[in-house]
Amino acid sequence: MAAVRFLKRHGFEVLAVLPLSLYIFGFTLLPVLRTIRLGFTAADTGRLTLEHYRELFGHGQFGQALTNTVVITLLGLTFELAVGLVLALILSRPFRGRGLFRSILLVPMGVPTLVAGVTLLYIFDSSGYLNELLFRLHLIAEPIDWAAGGLRTLLMVVFGDMWKVTPLVVLILLAGLESIPEGVYEAASVDGATAWQTLTRITLPLLRPAITMALIIRAVDAFRIFELPLVLAGRYTPVLSTYAYTEYNYGNFNTSGAASTILLVIILIFVAGYFFLVERGRGDVM
Repeated sequence: MAAVRFLKRHGFEVLAVLPLSLYIFGFTLLPVLRTIRLGFTAADTGRLTLEHYRELFGHGQFGQALTNTVVITLLGLTFELAVGLVLALILSRPFRGRGLFRSILLVPMGVPTLVAGVTLLYIFDSSGYLNELLFRLHLIAEPIDWAAGGLRTLLMVVFGDMWKVTPLVVLILLAGLESIPEGVYEAASVDGATAWQTLTRITLPLLRPAITMALIIRAVDAFRIFELPLVLAGRYTPVLSTYAYTEYNYGNFNTSGAASTILLVIILIFVAGYFFLVERGRGDVM
């Protein structure tokens, strides 16, 4: 009876959210649960096992994929935050053409990731623009194979990811800067604070919530990076997502499920960090 009364009172709301709920359940939750189950299921007997995880941590390529993912995430966050902060500080000040500059800055966000990766190949290919520039500047004698592996390949992926998503970091930091009251800067100016003191003792401390939000959101996105490493570096410089994809293509469904589950756990840790550090802080303010 209670369920009938609830449907009579909230029938329209239930009908409104039912299609989205079915979509999330059928195309997101069920596949995720099935992937987790595959990681803990023996391929031959169907029994629960940890063998696939032992196999993963004993496989050198998985260790390489995990290391590459961590390195790309750390380098990407560092560069994106530094560049994003500089651009946000510039865009927070009024100047002629600021609106146009903001519009141009947002263009990479509208470019599909696959298109961006293919475009970057024209820059980092052995006969690409970057090698041509370095050759004309007499900095190299022969072309550099940027996709050969190692740190240079990771830096190539970091650059591509930074070009694609730094505008998002700029938007978050710019929103944080515009929320700082002007009276704080006026008081600092009256007290004789220098520009550096204003930045380090006023702007950055008050911008900490926006910086935290940008770091966590970008960390979640960086750990699940897929298209750019696959297009730019191929399968010889794997990350967690491309490793799971390759294992699936080879028919190792259970190993792929285990790798995907590890990636999911890492992402959930950062999501929990977001709610703990950012959302809880908002609740304290309220």
